[in-house]
Amino acid sequence: MAELNRNADANAGNQNRREVREPLHLNQNRALDDAQPPAGIAFAIVGGNNGNAADNPGDEVAAGINQPAVRAPVVGAVAGVVNRVAGNPLHLVPRAQVAGERAGRNVAALDRIQGLGVGVIGVRPVVEGQPLYNWQATKVTLKERFQFLFNNELQADVYFLVGRGVTSQRIPAHRFVLSVGSAVFDAMFNSILATQSNEVEVPDVEPAAFLSLLRFLYTDEVLIGPETVMTTLYTAKKYAVPALESHCVDFLKKHLSSDNAFMLLTQARLFDEPQLATLCLECIDKHTREALSADGFTDIDYNTLVNVLERDTLGLREKDIFSAMERWAEAECNRQELSMSKENKRKALGDSISLVRFPLMNVEEFAQGPAQSGILTDREVVELFLYFTLNPKPRVRFSDRARCSITGKEYSVCRFLDVAERWGYSGTSDRIRFSVNRKIYLVGLGLYGAILSPSDYQVNIQVVSADNGTVLGQNDTGFSCDGSDKTFRVMFKRPIEIKPNQVYIACATLNGQDSYYGTQGQRRVTKDTPNDGQIVFTFTFAPGNNNGTSVEDGQIPELIYYT
Repeated sequence: MAELNRNADANAGNQNRREVREPLHLNQNRALDDAQPPAGIAFAIVGGNNGNAADNPGDEVAAGINQPAVRAPVVGAVAGVVNRVAGNPLHLVPRAQVAGERAGRNVAALDRIQGLGVGVIGVRPVVEGQPLYNWQATKVTLKERFQFLFNNELQADVYFLVGRGVTSQRIPAHRFVLSVGSAVFDAMFNSILATQSNEVEVPDVEPAAFLSLLRFLYTDEVLIGPETVMTTLYTAKKYAVPALESHCVDFLKKHLSSDNAFMLLTQARLFDEPQLATLCLECIDKHTREALSADGFTDIDYNTLVNVLERDTLGLREKDIFSAMERWAEAECNRQELSMSKENKRKALGDSISLVRFPLMNVEEFAQGPAQSGILTDREVVELFLYFTLNPKPRVRFSDRARCSITGKEYSVCRFLDVAERWGYSGTSDRIRFSVNRKIYLVGLGLYGAILSPSDYQVNIQVVSADNGTVLGQNDTGFSCDGSDKTFRVMFKRPIEIKPNQVYIACATLNGQDSYYGTQGQRRVTKDTPNDGQIVFTFTFAPGNNNGTSVEDGQIPELIYYT
């Protein structure tokens, strides 16, 4: 009898324990089954560890499941982006199909392991405020633990509503992690004026770029591509994360080409990236024809157009530069919804037309192109024709400064130690012979101007081969001086290659007032350059009618060159 009583008591106890457990179990299943994905999302992810370490087998034991769950890691999970594992797309399947494949299992326990299996892709919701049990045990390193928290609602204490309209996303984050990685986030959460809200709206940032920023702050990983690099750069600047900025700029440098140089130049100016802007300009200098032919050229803004046209190092003839400007003017008329008239093209170009160096063209190039374009006024056309045909040449508003088409640093060498006055001109040429021990590119001469008062000069400059008398380069131009004893630049239309240890003659025929002249001339002048070492110039007397210029004194004090 006692034995029967003990058995009855045990059965009653078991029944009581079942009665206690079953309601809890049913409540848990009901809570899990009631969870639904956000509107418009009808898929569950097979897997759910977001690309982190292998799943914790302890979770399955705790949930009462003996068979291992079939799971595929999620890599770079972002809403709307197809995920890939080892080169294969991650399968997205309907929730009903997941339930069918798991027939006979405890659905509530399975959902608990997989973080409900529903919701925004890449976000693992916390079930009824309960975090996954002992997830830390499977994360060996600090990086793995923070990687697990990235884009995870687990312990999240702030949510960002990123983007606008249907593309916006609600992204979970952790204030401490963000504050450690960004001074802007630190001020946002910890300053006197810190936000008290758990939701922060970020309408001016794209979700993919914001996730790239968070991924970097949580894991030091940089995931950017051609489509996202500029928006990620903007986001990194917005939240003051210079390390990510640097990665974005390095990516752009690596992918810089003549096809995208103008597009990247516009972005570099917009985001205040002077180093990237300089690299874009150097690329345009080296590949001017290809860059101006690319589609991105006609999309640039007016200020970028001016910035490029001001350069002395564009490697293209002026007639081709003018043709490219006509194309840009047509594109700008389309953007402003203006008719394609000559007046509107000139209006679109504005003052940038003055940056075209028409005097560097020859008369045939000018007559066949700009003179017939209708973009120049009648007065400008007449003035330029007079410039091409008259001597001395009248002054025009367009620069005749040559574009070197050589990148790098410009140098000059002066052969005199002192300056005196006065030096007269009677129509003969000042001449000096010179040679160099290394190859250089001569781009111009430095000349003395008038004494005492400002004045204008007409001048013809030449470089002649001493061996055969061939004129290697020349320019009929003029320059203005201010009455000081400094030198004034007069440039050739194109760089002239000066070969090592060959003798050349520099000539300048000036028409104007008496000028300063150099004294205490040097036969050998050595110039040190940071990357090219020493360059030695040797000057010797040029026999014949040279207007009195010699090694010791006279005109032509400077050679302007590139290495």
